[in-house]
Amino acid sequence: MDIKDFIKTDVVIVGSGVAGLFAALCLPDTTDVLVITKENLKECDSYLAQGGVCVLKDIDDFNCYFEDTMKAGHYENNPESVRVMIESSTDVISTLVELGVKFDTDDDGDFDYTREGAHRRNRILHHKDETGKEITATLLRIAKKRENITFVTQTTMIDFIEKDNVCQGIVCEDEYGEMGAIIAKDIILATGGIGGLFLNSTNYPHITGDSFALSLKHGVELQDMNYIQIHPTTLYSKKKGRRFLISESVRGEGAILLNEKGERFTDELQPRDVVTNAIVEEMAKFGTDHVYITLPNMSSQEAKERFPNIYEACMDEGYDITKDKVPVTPAQHYMMGGVKTDINGKTSMEHLYAVGETACNGVHGKNRLASNSLLESLVFSKRAAMLIAKDTQDKPIDLPDIDLKSYPEKSVREKEFKKLIMDDIKGRDREFYDKWCNNENQC
Repeated sequence: MDIKDFIKTDVVIVGSGVAGLFAALCLPDTTDVLVITKENLKECDSYLAQGGVCVLKDIDDFNCYFEDTMKAGHYENNPESVRVMIESSTDVISTLVELGVKFDTDDDGDFDYTREGAHRRNRILHHKDETGKEITATLLRIAKKRENITFVTQTTMIDFIEKDNVCQGIVCEDEYGEMGAIIAKDIILATGGIGGLFLNSTNYPHITGDSFALSLKHGVELQDMNYIQIHPTTLYSKKKGRRFLISESVRGEGAILLNEKGERFTDELQPRDVVTNAIVEEMAKFGTDHVYITLPNMSSQEAKERFPNIYEACMDEGYDITKDKVPVTPAQHYMMGGVKTDINGKTSMEHLYAVGETACNGVHGKNRLASNSLLESLVFSKRAAMLIAKDTQDKPIDLPDIDLKSYPEKSVREKEFKKLIMDDIKGRDREFYDKWCNNENQC
């Protein structure tokens, strides 16, 4: 293709969730930014984040917060990433508040901090039970007003354009099957995780790990791809489709788990992987495919105010979570591994960055501490944007030969991408693969 056939921009961001939007907003307003997203702007997993976003309440909490994050991650975290995330949290929260994000407050008007599993202190800010929606909607509203930011929806990244380990852009396909290419000085991957590859997941089905598959094809380094979090409590259903998550914050507010006999069988505020394993053992013991959750210490009205969406979802299934035993089951939830990056989002390929759930800077270790995901996305996407902004050197355009007609059709490509990712997971951890991936009921 001739250079004139390409769309040109300064920065292209793939993904319109919290990480992609915040990166766009943190870039200078003199930078032309093109944000592409696979579906519509609001169909991203950031919108689904219920629990909240962590913040360092005061300096005295640093060591406790640091240890809680490291312990939940089985001490496989990158300590430097954890330090950066925690130290940056107050500044990021202040920025969100300045932008108009509303967090719940108590009767005195102070932040209403809550607690979730594996946290020893209340340090989580929330907006009812739809914190992700509040943050994402606010960022999106502001980004739409920025003249330097352009959004393109229903557009899927299908390849990297790279030569000699320098990323020059991406190849895309729109909803009508038309292909084209975008060249940019810098490319930011913010495509989320891999939930769409699983039958039971809290993720949107179109979140299929495209960045990971393309990284495998182009030799971009990945890290800990087998570190995939299974959330312990999703609303049990025999229907196909995305699983409705019952946030860990419900357990943080006093909900308990019960087995088939109505017996409490675990400490609900342990790390997610520990609670998930306890549930799996209990299901095996009784030969069931679910356990139960109930919130006996709240009235229906209190639950409706604190957890309006969760309360309504349970009621739609015929359960009052404050009075009834609501069936729940584990489901794929979050990717701790991903495209390997440093603390500024840089990957092993020049001018290619990764942020949010797509990236792995080691902050989560083997298991993510509850409500660290939104914070991580915000902190490290800002750092990536700042690094890009500081780079004033000219980038030579050196494009490889690209034949758009050579790309396979969508169904073939999706099958190839899934196999690449699943084979990588299997090679890293056969036990996890056999338990959660190599089963017709799982993926």
